[in-house]
Amino acid sequence: MRTQLTVTRDGDAFVVRLTPRQVSAKYEALSYLADLDYGDTQLTLLVGAEREAVDGLVERLIGRRTESCDFRLTSGELHTLHSALTAAPIRFVERGGLFAQEPFHIRTGFYRENFDALASALVQEVGKA
Repeated sequence: MRTQLTVTRDGDAFVVRLTPRQVSAKYEALSYLADLDYGDTQLTLLVGAEREAVDGLVERLIGRRTESCDFRLTSGELHTLHSALTAAPIRFVERGGLFAQEPFHIRTGFYRENFDALASALVQEVGKA
């Protein structure tokens, strides 16, 4: 998966250009966490947003895409997406503290390195914007 992305500032928001696979990764991370049996406090701790905001972002990301597209996101929404990319993998840590790559890949369709690289690129590009 390509991890480079483009972020530009638009007033108080950011416009993020994402490839179809990048959108899919963000969707898989966020929808996975939203589907867990977490209360609002737990979900807010994981991604910095309450269920209503998370569900709204999931709805914006859902669907197959064939071309890159732009998303206008607030800094709070960017934080939620970044947090989802970094929080989803920790749900796959097994007894003994080892990361379970295969179940993670089966559930999300991605490797942990993809999520880590995409989260890192998001932080770097927002800094440049």
